[in-house]
Amino acid sequence: MTQPTDAAARFLQLHRPGQPLLLPNPWDIGSARVLASLGFEALATTSSGFAATLGLLDGSVTRDQAIGHAALIVAATPLPVSADLENGFADDPQGVAATVAAAIDAGLAGCSIEDFTGRADDPIYEPGLAAERVAAAAEAAHAGPRRLVLTARAENHLRGRDDLADTIARLQSYVEAGADVVYAPGLTRASDIRDLVGSVDRPVNVLAMPGAPTVAELADLGVARISVGGAFAYAAIGALAEAARELRDAGTYGYQRYSAIGRDATRAAFPA
Repeated sequence: MTQPTDAAARFLQLHRPGQPLLLPNPWDIGSARVLASLGFEALATTSSGFAATLGLLDGSVTRDQAIGHAALIVAATPLPVSADLENGFADDPQGVAATVAAAIDAGLAGCSIEDFTGRADDPIYEPGLAAERVAAAAEAAHAGPRRLVLTARAENHLRGRDDLADTIARLQSYVEAGADVVYAPGLTRASDIRDLVGSVDRPVNVLAMPGAPTVAELADLGVARISVGGAFAYAAIGALAEAARELRDAGTYGYQRYSAIGRDATRAAFPA
């Protein structure tokens, strides 16, 4: 396979149904460089993982913070980077387009825009507005000399709406609006994932999470990309919490085993 020099084209080429791109989500420069050193082909930011580095919960960062963070991850390695840009930090399509334009200026190869409003009483944009938002994002992502791979996310299954028919209808409308990749985080049943893959003519991303099929099983279902969201960041924070509890409560140092693994990983990944 020839490798295009354009980051977005290179990133899109990595989406192979049946041979899914494993897209890990670093949360800072160091984790990005470690993941690159381990042989991953592309990276994606995580809104929740980045927020945690600021001592904030997911959904609490601003557009400027998210774009600035994404630019740091882009500069950390030669790999294509996609950014989790939440709902585009705007309700209106024009605001979403402005966010995508900022993502292009940050040097990103891709970004994702979700249909979660951020409001607990009305969590999902109505279908017409949701599609208009994707259309505006796609126009911004594809119109200029530098392009982005646009991933459109349907958030039903993370927001208490286990409605596969609505999810598929939304993602089909997002494809019509110009999305390059579609994503319904929270789907774990193999039959649902198979139905989604068969219903759209775009690469499908699946979130690796408890209860989801394995990587090999997702490949058999025709999935083109697998991401981890904030899971790696939370795993690191979990290891920190467990190490601290061991020191505080047991007075022992079993965590040093993982410290040695981390030290070796950074020595392999970081420039001298």
